[in-house]
Amino acid sequence: MARQITDKAPAPPLPGLPLLDRYFRISERGSTLGREVRGGFATFFTMAYILVLNPIILGGAKDKFGEQLSGTQLATATALVAAVMTVLMGIGGNLPLALAAGLGLNAVVAFQIAPQMSWADAMGLVVLEGLIICALVVTGLREAVMHAIPQPLKQAISVGIGLFIAFIGFIDAGFVSRIPGPTGSTPVQLGSDGRLSGWPVVVFCVGVLLTIALMARKAKGALLISIVVSTVLAIVINEIADIRPEAWGLTVPTLPDSVVDTPDFGLLGSFSLFGAFQQVGVVTIVLLIFTLILSDFFDTMGTVVGVSNEAGLLDAEGRVPGLGRVLLIDGAAAALGGAASASSNTSYIESAAGVGEGARTGFASVVTGALFGLALFLTPLATVVPAQAAAPALIAVGFLLMSQVRSIDWERIDIAVPAFLTIALMPFSYSISNGIGAGFISYVVIKTVLGKAREVHWLLWGTAALFVVYFAIDPLERLLT
Repeated sequence: MARQITDKAPAPPLPGLPLLDRYFRISERGSTLGREVRGGFATFFTMAYILVLNPIILGGAKDKFGEQLSGTQLATATALVAAVMTVLMGIGGNLPLALAAGLGLNAVVAFQIAPQMSWADAMGLVVLEGLIICALVVTGLREAVMHAIPQPLKQAISVGIGLFIAFIGFIDAGFVSRIPGPTGSTPVQLGSDGRLSGWPVVVFCVGVLLTIALMARKAKGALLISIVVSTVLAIVINEIADIRPEAWGLTVPTLPDSVVDTPDFGLLGSFSLFGAFQQVGVVTIVLLIFTLILSDFFDTMGTVVGVSNEAGLLDAEGRVPGLGRVLLIDGAAAALGGAASASSNTSYIESAAGVGEGARTGFASVVTGALFGLALFLTPLATVVPAQAAAPALIAVGFLLMSQVRSIDWERIDIAVPAFLTIALMPFSYSISNGIGAGFISYVVIKTVLGKAREVHWLLWGTAALFVVYFAIDPLERLLT
């Protein structure tokens, strides 16, 4: 087994819990049960927004026949798949990785695939995508591609994800926003109109300062404390101030009328594996599945490498422990997400919030998965945390991931340029896959120009070629259909 690298010395075995300790290797990785629990909670609270956002994205779209999915059923399906697959990742992969419906992937399903067929057919394509990914894992191809990536590019992926996740935090909190209309001189601005205004932004700013202060003091549970305190502050402010509900975004911090809600499992199994072939041409289906696979494939790769690197779990060669099992579980999550009509599920970069709390093992994922399971029945409580209270944790995680930039050799042009493009394009194009693709393509091109083509692994050549197709997917689709 690959040598484990941790940022802490092995801790004493957990008293009274030897089996748990040995199975998850908690002490071996320098962690404690308390850190794992805190990490599991922190990860859940930073990604609980998906319980609201996924139903909005999928439920707000219509299929070819004008049908819409039930928001209540989508919330149940989202929580269920996230709970099952995150627990499986913890037990089978033993990494602090949580899974849920993939942002971006659900938009592809809602706005690109569903308008061409029924919802059942669209979800059937998602199931096929997951099954194909599992096949790639079983054959060893997916893991081999990850091992073929040079270590500096893996570090660049982590840094890019750090900037990307911080950008998400600033946008979700309303600290940064897109300038509406074609007249803006810059694509983004401070606040909603070029200046900070409104109580929700105050909650975010207080949360960021509190998080920074707690981290500076090396307080245990810094991110989780910040989330809880900011949520309480948001609830109080919302009660005493005159605030429009839409100012908070997707989640309004109000005390729920009821604590328990009955889950509705009506969407489970509502998919048609091959029904899409009767609605659109084979070429179109191939391109649609290819788009899903490539986005899922490399988003997962970036997330797994980034989170594992931040947790200090990569071995001396930059490899992720138990990568084959991790990737197989991730592929199965895509298939199960389609089978439940929750869209493709994938590993979440927000898992880094748990790592920031000290999580180093899969037990943190078990905790996160259990909380998603509770969310099936406690949806009102799970959705109380507004983005303004959770986003400071994303800013802190962005800082932690950004620190890896010092390990990249900026004096070598064949490393520096691909690393820069990888880092820059993730936040600037709002996509992990786009950054990785630009980095891979530029790496292959520069190595070739410098006469060092033989240094490039053949799988990296193939992957770069696939990314060329990925970036040119629209003209290719127009040409072939």
